[in-house]
Amino acid sequence: MQKYKCNTCGYVYDPEVGDPDSGIKPGTAFEDIPDDWVCPVCGVSKSDFEPEN
Repeated sequence: MQKYKCNTCGYVYDPEVGDPDSGIKPGTAFEDIPDDWVCPVCGVSKSDFEPEN
């Protein structure tokens, strides 16, 4: 699964890890995260993330 990086702070969302503190279970693809999810580090919206190369 594709990792996504926050354009603002550099946080990388890894689908194998998820974001348990925000209720996102490991194994959740970025595309399947709710649209109202925000970066757990800086708080920007999901739209501010890009696929990591």
